Amino acid sequence: MALPIKKLFLLLAILLSMQSVSAQLGFSHEIGAFVGAVAFQSDFGVRKDFETNAGNTGVALGIVHYINFAYRADCNCYSTDTYFNDHFKLRSEISWNKTTLNHFGEWVDDSRTSENAERLRRHSGESQNWDIGMQLEYFPRSIRAFSAGAYSFAPFAALGAHYVAFNPSVETTYGNGNILDNNNFYSGWSDVAGGDPFVSDESGSTWSVVASIGTRYKLTILSDLFVELRWQYYFDDFVDGLNHKLPSNKNNDWNLWLNFGYIYYLD
Repeated sequence: MALPIKKLFLLLAILLSMQSVSAQLGFSHEIGAFVGAVAFQSDFGVRKDFETNAGNTGVALGIVHYINFAYRADCNCYSTDTYFNDHFKLRSEISWNKTTLNHFGEWVDDSRTSENAERLRRHSGESQNWDIGMQLEYFPRSIRAFSAGAYSFAPFAALGAHYVAFNPSVETTYGNGNILDNNNFYSGWSDVAGGDPFVSDESGSTWSVVASIGTRYKLTILSDLFVELRWQYYFDDFVDGLNHKLPSNKNNDWNLWLNFGYIYYLD
């Protein structure tokens, strides 16, 4: 875990240097924080199953920084009136999310009494991730008009990339409880693994793509509330500590975030 954390701090230093450059260019800044819920879509449970999606949910926290191109901090005046300046903001973020994972759906139904069903019931995990990254947010309505209080809501869409340091945990109470013993897990995973590991509690790092939709609400001239729904796709399938090779495992791990936050405009 030490190496991914060092990489996170390196990326943070790069982001801070970029923000320092933006301050010298005269762009203004906003800071904020959010709390949210995460629905983790992993190799646990059954694909497209409501019980799985509802059961494997967790929490998220984050702090955010925005570069506001519409306003110049060095002169307390508006910047050049261009479409980009009036409709885009650059968001930097450091966030954390944690989800407890269990198997749900038909394969662990009470009516199933096989050893494999019991192996699934006894298997649990946890996904814990640190994110750092940037998103470009697009506001269809004028940022200047919203900042001046011309209207209360400013919807937005965003696209970006996050570097992720993940630290999963794996647990089973079946058999001898050893996570290195394949006999303690669903036998179908071992049958198709070809000798490769399919459970792992090793820390690692990966990149992810993020896309969001949401809206801001003008609370005061210098503060906003926001809500967003975010989709995040990881370029690794061990973020949840499980990577089986069954045909149902068609995608890498991904999740949905629902975040609520507060933003303050810096002078």
